[in-house]
This record gives sequence, C-alpha cells and structure tokens, in this order.
Amino acid sequence: MDTVFRTIAPGRIHWWGGAGLLVARRSDLRGGPHLSAAEQCVVRALPAWRQAEWLAGRLLAKRLVGLAAGAPVEEVEVLPRGDGSPRALVGGRPVPAVHVSISHTAGHVAAAVAPGPVGVDLCETASAAVVRRVAHHAFSAAELALAGPDRADGLAGAWALKEAAVKADRSTVFGAAPRRIRIRGLRPPVLGGGRRAMAWRAGGAVLALVLARPAGCPAGRHCIGAPCPAGSCLSVEPLPVEVAVGHRQELARA
Repeated sequence: MDTVFRTIAPGRIHWWGGAGLLVARRSDLRGGPHLSAAEQCVVRALPAWRQAEWLAGRLLAKRLVGLAAGAPVEEVEVLPRGDGSPRALVGGRPVPAVHVSISHTAGHVAAAVAPGPVGVDLCETASAAVVRRVAHHAFSAAELALAGPDRADGLAGAWALKEAAVKADRSTVFGAAPRRIRIRGLRPPVLGGGRRAMAWRAGGAVLALVLARPAGCPAGRHCIGAPCPAGSCLSVEPLPVEVAVGHRQELARA
C-alpha cells in the first residue's frame, strides 16, 4: 500500500475538520512569544535545551488561540495542566471551548487548536529505526504490516497518529494506551473510537492531527465553512494573518 502523505505548507495556518493547524521549520521562526508572569516561571524551570522548543511551541499555539478566541496574542497564555498537557487562557481566564496541542522535533514545531479534544504530533522519518525497535509496544501485527516495516514514512506516520491520539485522550505513550488506539488505514488515516485523523508530510517529518469526536457531533462530518449542527465545531473563514516565520501567508484549507 502506498503510504506517502501529501505535503503540508509550513508557516501557513490550515483548517481541517474544525481544527486550526500551524507547522513551521524551527529555523524560520523569528523572535519569541510574549510571556505572562506564570509562563515565565514555567520556562525558567526548564533546562536550557528544553526552553527553546517550549518557546517555539507556545509561539505557534498563541497565534492559533488568539485567532480562535478572537483575542490579542498578548492576552493569551498557554500553561501546563497537572498532567503536562497545555491549556489556553485569555486575560487570565480559561477558555474551555479552545483545546490546544503542541509538538516539536529538532527541525519542526507544530500546534493545533480545536473546539474539542485534539492531538498533534510530529515524527521525523529519520526516527523510523527507533520506531521499528519499539513497534511491539505500540503496534499490532496488522498495524505494522499496514505501515510497512521498511517504509520510513509509514512508520513515522503510524507513530505520529498514535501519539496524537494519545494526546487527544490526555493519556501517555507509556503503558497500554497506544495499543488501545486502532489504526485501520493510513491513506487516508482511519482510527478507531470515533476519532477523526489526517497526516501530512512536513519536510523530513510526518505531521498527524487527531480529533476526538465531541459528544453530539455527527460522526465523519467536517464543519468547515458552515455552522456545525451540534454547535461544537469551529467555523472560520480564511483571512490574511501574520504568522511568526518572517513573512506573511494566507490561511489555507488543508
């Protein structure tokens, strides 16, 4: 089976299935995000190597949260919950209608927002050998055959989908959680449990987005460009927006 994923443009906001998604090459990022006092406390407690990727992820996430919530970026905070997952605040108040997920590798960073639980993950194709070594932990024999044990893009994509789904569930890749997430297809991605998923190639990485279906949202329906019948999906028209990669781009529908 061909598991080559279509390419996603970096430095551009994409909307898919009601979620906003932004991926960038870390070398393209300019400056850092405005940080609240609480965020400054968080970043100062991190080791130096972790600070740079944490700041890069918040830079993208704050852009998306501000757009989704209709708020200035300077009023947006993205702080960790007790389990480490990010949560959005605007003006110091939680925004329960905006869920956030962040991922980073050595070369890329990505963030996603959605009105319900969302997970985003990046996996470099160069990490395929590592994924292969731990495949017994995350994949069934059928899933490994679907990914293709000798396909770097398939292995990276399957791992990214599993980890993004785990993030959407606010669980962990350790333990039995990855095994409980069933991959039934890769192109297009099909996951069990009523989840919606998509994957793209982002440079040398595969980027996966997983949405846990909100209660009352019709299965399989993407509510881009029209109000969701359940009132639970974002409806956003494409508008020009500045993203922090050194130039202007337009919103794009993925």
